[in-house]
Amino acid sequence: MKRLVVTMLALTLALTGLGAPQASAESTPQWRSYWVDAFNPGIYNADQVSKLVDDALDVNANVLLVQTVRRFDCFCNEANYPRTGAFIAPEPFDPLAEIVEQAHEAGLQVHAWVNVNTLWNSATAPADPTHAYNTNGFTAEGADRWLNKRFDGVEKVGNNSFVDPANPGVVEYIVDGIRSIQENYDIDGINLDYVRYPDYNVTDGGTFVNDWGYSDVSLARFRAATGRTDVPAPTDEQFSDWRRDQVSSLVRKIYTTMYDTDPTDRLSINGITYSYGPSEYGSWEGTRPYSNVMQDWYGWATEGIIDTVTAMNYKREWMDDQAVMFDTWNQFLAQVQQESGRTMVSGPGLYLNDIDSSVQQAKDVVGYGLGWSGYSYANVSLDATASTSQAVKDAERDALADRLTAEVFAEQASVPEMTWKTQATDGIIAGRYLLDGQSVDQAQLTITNLADESTRTVVTDGTGWFASLKLEPGRYKVSLSDPSTARGVKPQLVTVTASDITDVALSGKAK
Repeated sequence: MKRLVVTMLALTLALTGLGAPQASAESTPQWRSYWVDAFNPGIYNADQVSKLVDDALDVNANVLLVQTVRRFDCFCNEANYPRTGAFIAPEPFDPLAEIVEQAHEAGLQVHAWVNVNTLWNSATAPADPTHAYNTNGFTAEGADRWLNKRFDGVEKVGNNSFVDPANPGVVEYIVDGIRSIQENYDIDGINLDYVRYPDYNVTDGGTFVNDWGYSDVSLARFRAATGRTDVPAPTDEQFSDWRRDQVSSLVRKIYTTMYDTDPTDRLSINGITYSYGPSEYGSWEGTRPYSNVMQDWYGWATEGIIDTVTAMNYKREWMDDQAVMFDTWNQFLAQVQQESGRTMVSGPGLYLNDIDSSVQQAKDVVGYGLGWSGYSYANVSLDATASTSQAVKDAERDALADRLTAEVFAEQASVPEMTWKTQATDGIIAGRYLLDGQSVDQAQLTITNLADESTRTVVTDGTGWFASLKLEPGRYKVSLSDPSTARGVKPQLVTVTASDITDVALSGKAK
């Protein structure tokens, strides 16, 4: 089991990568990875894992983003998520444990790729009775029904069903599931996917509006927060902001919990890059990631609740308009990297391009000073995707590796250091707000810096939890923003120190 107490020496070694085989001192740190999906061979048995590691070394990669949680099922044996029912080697084989062991021996980092809000995608229910689809899906009622719902009442599109990030039970399950992976496996990070609202939107063409978030729990919490009694339209600005905040709150809780469990682990998220980047629309808020799927990954980077964006920049280089789209997102990622100080990675869609095009896109990515992540390991080209022959797929992967190492990734490189952790200059406040021993949902709290009287407002989640990051060291006051809403809630005075989480308990009695 992974140690939960991390010494400062271990923290420094893990964050700088000094504990693993390193690239030459002359090489510039650069993220290089494959996404390794679990819908294709690659991690189903130990032999496949051995080949995966060899193939990653062949392309001079340094990170593997390995799909671990697919549809609330885990390609692992020791997590709160149930073991997958996919056709993998039987127990005691543990895909994630095998990958970690072999990859670490080869000097590669392993980041567990976790699908967040995708519940299930088959006409047949999961065989495991403990799977969330069976316990909190279509047979469940009330708050136990975790399904997201579209404005027209749809909860399933084809065979696809999703959970609602506005449901507090969903949030706790996901946070606890990720923590269990951290605690039981010596991973180097978590890679979040589908950390957003679903696609399959129909309002106004379905491109800049999101139609989801209409579960009973979601609407009840929205009404409690706003005082409204109506059913908001998908285009309602207040409802859109509130839904976007639900996703951000989930990410904030995952990041803070991960940091508390093991600060050496990196949190990356697979950022949506639909259509063009912000330069085409005049602002980040005008883009489809922000408005269409409620994913504010730019805001997450600047707030400091993620360490890395692995942008799913899946564009066809051989189509002029998509080549421009690819470039606009690279431009924006470089801007975000400069503004936030966090590592930005552009992830080309290898499966959409021939090898010449993918090599060109890799050159473009490197030219912007970004990391590179290829999607995906299973299908590295148009020809590989079109073929059912594993020999063809392997040959295409070898050909891509030859070209990339000859023209782009000639030298090995280390993973960029998380200097915001190894050289931290700020801290975190986190805690819970209770009245009469019960969690208070969506309460506004004020955090005051006593040195300059500057303030921040935070909002509690469904369990009364809250957090604020990137706080300068010093003395702070945490108080209820509107004291008239409760009795006996005494402000708490706390000290924030660099690199630490300061715990706060705020409590009182209901009026």
